Amino acid sequence: MEFSSKLLEKAVNEISQLPGIGKRTALRLVLHLLKQPKEQTGFLTQALTAMREEIKFCESCHNISDTAVCEICSNTNRNHQIVCVVEDIRDVMAIENTGQFKGIYHVLGGKISPIDGVGPSQLKIATLVDKVKSGKLSEVIFALSSTMEGDTTNFYIYKQIADSGIVISTIARGIAVGDELEYADEVTLGRSILQRLPFEKAIKNN
Repeated sequence: MEFSSKLLEKAVNEISQLPGIGKRTALRLVLHLLKQPKEQTGFLTQALTAMREEIKFCESCHNISDTAVCEICSNTNRNHQIVCVVEDIRDVMAIENTGQFKGIYHVLGGKISPIDGVGPSQLKIATLVDKVKSGKLSEVIFALSSTMEGDTTNFYIYKQIADSGIVISTIARGIAVGDELEYADEVTLGRSILQRLPFEKAIKNN
């Protein structure tokens, strides 16, 4: 792809590094921005800069937040004894969209994947175990993707907290095996939360 401007080329190269965006799409986006008033581009730049510099991770659940403790964790109307364990922020958003879960979350930041060089120490597993040991929880719900890596992560955490005496459950397999949670439709995901199963029973059936 030939460019008549080095500035244009640099902008296209940077945008094309975003997931799912190739050079042609990046060029289309850059040309669109050039047609907009300069202040509109300024608003976008300011929003991205503010997000990158000011965004925080919740001290309690590790969810993305504007404050030290996110809105979900600080909500006194939520059931703080039930924790739903998810991989990342997209899964929190997906479950929240169902309107079926009234507990709080724990965001691991990924899943165990030796092939990708991701081990337990690189995830927020230790803080989850600490929450369980605090004695303030009554149930932990595993809501990770139904993939080999997701199941491995579930089982690893289960072994860490199995003797805690609390209820350990997993979402029902309304989610197809191999599917990522964020792509499930809201009705299916909502039913999977409501019809969750004891984790020990789930692993015996696999």
